[in-house]
Amino acid sequence: MIRVAVATFFVESGGVKLAVHERGHRDAPTILLVHGYPDTSATWDAVAEELASRFHVVTYDVRGAGESDRPRRKAAYKLVVLAADIRTVADAVSPHAPVHLVGHDWGSVQCWEAVTDPETQSRFASFTTISGPAIDHAAAWMHARRNLKGLPALLRQGMRSWYLALMQIPGFVPLMWRTWMTKTFAPTIRRVEGLPERDGWPAPTLAKDGARGVLLYRANVLSGMRSPRERRTTVPVQVVVPTGDRYISPKLATSDLAQWTDRLWVRRVNAGHWVQQKSPDGLAHAITDLVRHVEGEPESRALRRHRIKGAEVADRKDFTNQLVVVTGAGSGIGRETALAFGRLGAEVVIAELKADAGEQTAADLRAGGTTAHAYQVDVSDLASMEEFAKRVIADHGVPDIVVNNAGIGIAGRFLDTTAADWQRIVDINLLGVVHGCRLFGAAMAERLEGGYIVNVASAAAFTPSRMLSAYSATKAAVLSLSESIGAEFRDYGIGVSAICPGLVNTPITTSTHYVGVSADEEREAGLKMRKRYERRNYPPSKVADAIVKAVRDRKPVVPVTIEARGARFMSRLSPAFMRRLARVEVK
Repeated sequence: MIRVAVATFFVESGGVKLAVHERGHRDAPTILLVHGYPDTSATWDAVAEELASRFHVVTYDVRGAGESDRPRRKAAYKLVVLAADIRTVADAVSPHAPVHLVGHDWGSVQCWEAVTDPETQSRFASFTTISGPAIDHAAAWMHARRNLKGLPALLRQGMRSWYLALMQIPGFVPLMWRTWMTKTFAPTIRRVEGLPERDGWPAPTLAKDGARGVLLYRANVLSGMRSPRERRTTVPVQVVVPTGDRYISPKLATSDLAQWTDRLWVRRVNAGHWVQQKSPDGLAHAITDLVRHVEGEPESRALRRHRIKGAEVADRKDFTNQLVVVTGAGSGIGRETALAFGRLGAEVVIAELKADAGEQTAADLRAGGTTAHAYQVDVSDLASMEEFAKRVIADHGVPDIVVNNAGIGIAGRFLDTTAADWQRIVDINLLGVVHGCRLFGAAMAERLEGGYIVNVASAAAFTPSRMLSAYSATKAAVLSLSESIGAEFRDYGIGVSAICPGLVNTPITTSTHYVGVSADEEREAGLKMRKRYERRNYPPSKVADAIVKAVRDRKPVVPVTIEARGARFMSRLSPAFMRRLARVEVK
């Protein structure tokens, strides 16, 4: 990353000097980032670097922290005073245009105070809030749940907010910061939340920041909780909800929130409290989405998916406004999967080696009202897949679902299977899946919003056969790969399913390569295989339905067809029986 020059100056607000840091060009839209406790503006450095190439980015040390003054009186930390500081900084850095606010933790609490002030709401173009609900909104939420039905939610939040009582004990928290907490805070937070080490965080002023910043709690929490005010805003609000936040529950962060603002987006991210440290790229992307929309650009697909209508925020299991990538979607299971997700509202990206077949699937999707894009891609070619992934992400965004379906068949005896045959089937059936998982999985992990990967294996993965050694080996590898990365990707909120179809009537029956035989014998074997599958007559559309269901239910392994389920059962019950069955040569 190219580091952006930072200009630092001071502004005065209510007799207190505030240290302000600027990046980017002043003629671009201004984003003002407000930090929480016990941070300084340095907590935003990585996010600010990401944003500064497109925006005028401003951070500042709130009173009591970093390079800013540290008033001693509790009254100097009242929310009304802190909101005035935000307006002072906004006036200094963007006197003629409203600013886009982003707040984290106590910075977000302060921003809520500013954007819900009827007299000054017009100074703010948008507000992205992270882990810091308005005290009035939090109090109203808690008051509404002082009944038997709401008690569990109150108790869960109470367990997260254990530290609030300690903050009210005079002198206790400052003493802790000046003794052991200064040394243990950063290592503990990094270990618990899995944060990387970053220069400048925490700031060298941590002991002073923690000791003086406790006045934020003592000046506002108890009084605000006793008598919540009705605080509405006309400012567009995006709530970034770290699902692993140990201090603010998703329910508190989002429930009832739609009654306080007319334009609301809720974006859940797979991170802990310090999301700006965990993934600055992902957070910068979320901020950029809202800012660009408010500045006049069309609402992005991601924003459309996160837009909230109605009074309650709920998890969504439909595929409207989701981006689905399907490889090998020109025919068979891949084509039917693309059509199935398209019918359910998804935007579909088709990867297909045969350009005409891919374009035909895309045309059929568009005819049904689905937004679809076709790309010619060779999944066995790493460079081709890297270029494909780069183009998809640049043109359409990070996919929400990726279906690695492309594959080929090779049949015949092991000793007749050449090294070239092995290389080809491994490149397509296994490495093609690996490329899809790795390239798109990395983008999903960085985005922080989870996702889903479906790898199409086969019942051959757990059904050994003397005539399918190469095919079975690659499909068994896909199954094992899926279960292995499923364990790893769970840390990022990414689900993984392996789909294992049995006898399904698809074009692979005629395209399978038979080794060790003449061309005429290969044609005859293909015809016999096709007739056998036609008699079975299990359509690929049913596999597509199983794929959709696997994503909805987050099921890791899905055998499809009765023979696949039976083989899966027998492979566990009696591996010896399956080995004996493998000796049978089907002609």
